Amino acid sequence: MKSGIAGRVAEAFIESKLTPLLMIAFLVLGIYSTYLTPREEEPQIDVPMADIFIGYPGASPAEVEQRVAIPLEKTLSNIEGVEYVYSTSMNSQAMVSARFYVGENVEQSLVRLYTEMMKHMDRMPQGVTPPLIKTRSIDDVPMMTLTLWSDSYSDYDLRRLSDELALEIKKITDIAEVKIHGGRVRQVRVLMDKEKMASYGISAMQVAGTIQASNHELPSGKFNQNDVEYLVNTGSFLQNAEDIRNLIVDVKNGAPIYLSSIAEVVDGPSEANDYVLYGVGSAASNETGISTGASYPAVTLSVAKRPGTDAMKIADLVKSKVSALEGALIPSEVEVTVTRNYGETAAKKVTSLLEHLLGAIIAVTIVVALSMGWRGGLVVFLSVPVTFALTLFLYYMFGYTLNRITLFALVFVTGIVVDDSIIIAENMHRHFKMKKLPFRQAAIASINEVGNPTILATFTVIASVLPMAFVSGLMGPYMSPMPIGAALAMIFSLIVALMITPWLAYKLLPNADHGDANKVYRLEDSLIYRLYAKTVQPLLESVTKRWVFIGGVSMLLFVTMLLFVFRMVEVKMLPFDNKNEIQLIMELPEGTTLERTNAVAKEVALSLSDVQEIYDYQIYAGTNAPINFNGLVRYFDLRQGSNIADIQLNLIDKGDRKDQSHDIAKRIRPIVQE
Repeated sequence: MKSGIAGRVAEAFIESKLTPLLMIAFLVLGIYSTYLTPREEEPQIDVPMADIFIGYPGASPAEVEQRVAIPLEKTLSNIEGVEYVYSTSMNSQAMVSARFYVGENVEQSLVRLYTEMMKHMDRMPQGVTPPLIKTRSIDDVPMMTLTLWSDSYSDYDLRRLSDELALEIKKITDIAEVKIHGGRVRQVRVLMDKEKMASYGISAMQVAGTIQASNHELPSGKFNQNDVEYLVNTGSFLQNAEDIRNLIVDVKNGAPIYLSSIAEVVDGPSEANDYVLYGVGSAASNETGISTGASYPAVTLSVAKRPGTDAMKIADLVKSKVSALEGALIPSEVEVTVTRNYGETAAKKVTSLLEHLLGAIIAVTIVVALSMGWRGGLVVFLSVPVTFALTLFLYYMFGYTLNRITLFALVFVTGIVVDDSIIIAENMHRHFKMKKLPFRQAAIASINEVGNPTILATFTVIASVLPMAFVSGLMGPYMSPMPIGAALAMIFSLIVALMITPWLAYKLLPNADHGDANKVYRLEDSLIYRLYAKTVQPLLESVTKRWVFIGGVSMLLFVTMLLFVFRMVEVKMLPFDNKNEIQLIMELPEGTTLERTNAVAKEVALSLSDVQEIYDYQIYAGTNAPINFNGLVRYFDLRQGSNIADIQLNLIDKGDRKDQSHDIAKRIRPIVQE
């Protein structure tokens, strides 16, 4: 028999001692790549975005819009690669956002943006402040949050402790940023006595000018003496509250008037601009015994990582650092609770998907074993992991991370990648049972029979999934690991089917029990052939039956499409994700005081005390909670003011509850509304 491409490849590897070594090398590469590839919640998306904040003191929103925002929009729209431009005009300031096309180079895009901005700043009206340009990316979302709370320490004490803890966490490699939410900072306040100031004829502006002028230290020259050069500095920075008290504000009748004579200087916490509180839900109350109605002063640290790094490893390093500082930096009266850990959730998702992947491989193996015996099932079981190992290695080389999209791509193609190995192994098994040729010749002949159709079928499947890689917009890079991963897996499955599967089948299947040696094997006697013949043969012989079958399938397809028309089936790009957190966004009427907003937020949190799935919660009044991906694209990090509040609800693990987070959110909405 003349060998085709498949036959020649199989012939080169079917008895080669290099084949098992290749199989082991491929598996080692896959395992090593899986260990090195970073784990994340979501795939990395490069969408260059920038926000330009520009001030116009004293101008109304209408003036800001006409004289600043609209001209700036026109300037940014002319930049190559810009897809959308948005603007928001407020009293005395404007925010203009520019979003480039997906896939544009981030650095080049921002350089073009900055250059164009500076080139047209001379067209801005007089009094406009220099622009502040801030970039945005997926890594701005904190992958971990730590909440420090205590029933004996104030928010001022917790804030000072958090400042020190943030410095320690920043020392960890691959930590990009640590933000502190809540707590009053240390501040020296000057409380002036109006009557005393009036008696001395001193104004508030005079006091402010004196403090500002006294808080300077400048180099003032140098001089040489005794062959030594001395550098001279004049003035000095204010070091503490006592220095401020001893400042001379004025001189009356030759006597100095100290600041302490007309004002009280207080070194301590600043006035409250926001409140952050920690409370426990029903689940934590049952576990710790803490009452669900209690709330404690708290400060939250949000930790963001560098792009492309492993969230799971960084989260473990942060927890180890905090544990090492307990008792040294962190007092025993202060509790540190991990209120977000995307590294842990990413690791759980990766583990869950790998378990599903292994389950799919075992299920396919069992099905093959039922028809071809345990040796045939073993051939498939050993072939498929090699395919996935090579795919994971290419994922690592291409810079992908292990996330739910990349691993879902592997689960998605599990049923497809086993086809090539099953076709080769099953046809070799059939030829071995027929015993018309010696085993080696039978193996090559069987591969030649199905080799070309297998190659054609593989590239047909690749052609059907690869167009998904060219989807435009934000979903393009988000979903690209699926078609790329599926295409790679299919190519590797073909390589494994032509190189490794023939070797495995040649070693295992000739030793299989084929029944009576004197009995002639005929394909027509097999159960599968008889079932297939009874199903298909009537359609081939009868025109009427054939058209009835085609019409029935067409009718079922039409009825299925009507399900979408009548909204009997919900159409979504992605399924609901079962998160372990829910965020409540509250906005009270303008003019509401911070204390009232905080009280309402506490009442809302207290109303949810009967929800059994809530483990704990954090209240952020007057400020925003650490953002998630939704908050990144909706600018929740800019939420500031006395009338706004966020409540972060942390649920028990999804493995310990019956309802998904989306269903829990729908259940608590009427409670909150009431």
